[in-house]
Amino acid sequence: MKLNCDLGESFGLWQKGDDQAIMPYIDLANIACGFHASDPLTMLKTVKLALKHEVTIGAHPGYPDLLGFGRRSMLYPADELTAIIHYQLGALQAICHSEKTRVSYVKPHGALYNDMMKNLAIFTCVCQAIKKIDPNLPLMIQALPDPAPYQKIAGEYGLSLWFEAFADRHYQDNGLLVSRSESNAVIHDSKQVIERCRHLKQHGQLLSINGKALALQVDTLCVHGDNPAAVELVCQLSELLA
Repeated sequence: MKLNCDLGESFGLWQKGDDQAIMPYIDLANIACGFHASDPLTMLKTVKLALKHEVTIGAHPGYPDLLGFGRRSMLYPADELTAIIHYQLGALQAICHSEKTRVSYVKPHGALYNDMMKNLAIFTCVCQAIKKIDPNLPLMIQALPDPAPYQKIAGEYGLSLWFEAFADRHYQDNGLLVSRSESNAVIHDSKQVIERCRHLKQHGQLLSINGKALALQVDTLCVHGDNPAAVELVCQLSELLA
């Protein structure tokens, strides 16, 4: 099980997270592409940092929502959403190319991620957009008790899926995340996070907010880089997953 983290989410004078401290402990870096966060120089610095620590680079496109950090749903027709994804993926690809590396997968951010998990039409649009750029790019999505509908659609576009679980987020009984509009969406107790992840590693299950056991097939575990405890968590989780 690999460890992934959302990084490169600062822009201009506004600083978010501690990428320097987190990068050495993770396997996969989901790098913001400028629409929900980041800027060209931040993207370049984050790519260089990932290369320094031999971390696989993924594109982390979101809705064009700097003020809301990409966490507000936005309704777009399919062709416009496709163009939004292409614009961001292309920007990160160009920066990677300049450093003689490449984008290796795609993980949508925030509201776009949640929307595609709730709405198969949006998920289909994301798959179509990735296929047009590079069908060899895996798409990282949330691990659910029943991934079959997502696997079917991804298979139609020749895409492979990487399934992730969230170390520091509470789950609903249906396997989706508790909305960030709820006060209990994020788990701030590091000990609780570690115990949940240990249980997941040993038993292939996470417990929902109501104590329901969710059987999940998980390829990678996510810690959010903007979590105040992120550095502490990635250090402990890297040891747990080793």
